Amino acid sequence: MSKSEIPVDARPLFKPLDHLLIDFLKQLEPTDWNKQTVAKHWKVKDVATHLLDGNLRALSMQRDYYFGENPPEIKGFRDLVEWLNQLNADWVKATKRLSPAVLVMLLELSGEQVSEYYSTLDPWEEAAFSVAWAGEATSYNWMHVAREYTEKWHHQQQIRDAMEDRTILSQQFFQPVINTFMLALPHTFRDVTASDGTIIRVTVDADAGGTWWLKRAADQWELVEQADRFDAAVNVPLDISWKLFTKSLRPSQIQDQVTIEGDQRLAEKVLSMVSVMA
Repeated sequence: MSKSEIPVDARPLFKPLDHLLIDFLKQLEPTDWNKQTVAKHWKVKDVATHLLDGNLRALSMQRDYYFGENPPEIKGFRDLVEWLNQLNADWVKATKRLSPAVLVMLLELSGEQVSEYYSTLDPWEEAAFSVAWAGEATSYNWMHVAREYTEKWHHQQQIRDAMEDRTILSQQFFQPVINTFMLALPHTFRDVTASDGTIIRVTVDADAGGTWWLKRAADQWELVEQADRFDAAVNVPLDISWKLFTKSLRPSQIQDQVTIEGDQRLAEKVLSMVSVMA
């Protein structure tokens, strides 16, 4: 791949996505902030405070190189996830004392600075943090920034979903998300055996979705641009896809809403993909 070709360039999307968030939050009624989201432990206000945490951590750790809290001994992926979950829970609990108006003000101020910061990054330099859910020990900035964009998008969508709003389920805003999520497919299949040449097709319905092809070659799995056949295929509705791949829904909950063809074992493995730290 040429370094002039950025697989997913999310940098121009942060500002418009954040502007939509602020506009939406400013329209909420007092009771809306307490509505349940698909993040089962979080209400709308909790998700918004988590977005603020993401902004402040990005500015502090990535832009300012300030690490105020050292992690415990991390022996593996689960240790890292558990530590992050505890950080998230501590923050949400502490910020319950913030009013929605104060929260929106802080999101607006910090969001602008985060967008500016990400716009300055060289996409082909090594990132401050790797994208572990894609199996990467080190990542380029383009991948790290794309991951950060998926975080901002899917948490905003959790808020909008609670209000039955589909504004950002659009080709402009969602397609970079699902393209980034699918980069976890090879890692998801890392322990799955199959004959070389085996091909899996994954489709997410609607114009904002797309089709991806995973191929077994030289005893490993890789994403390829296209194929003229498949051994297994799975079709996931758009409204389900983002919840499934961020672990808000699990495969057993949506089996009657997806379409599977060919090898059942391989197709069902697609549904286990998780493209967040969870």
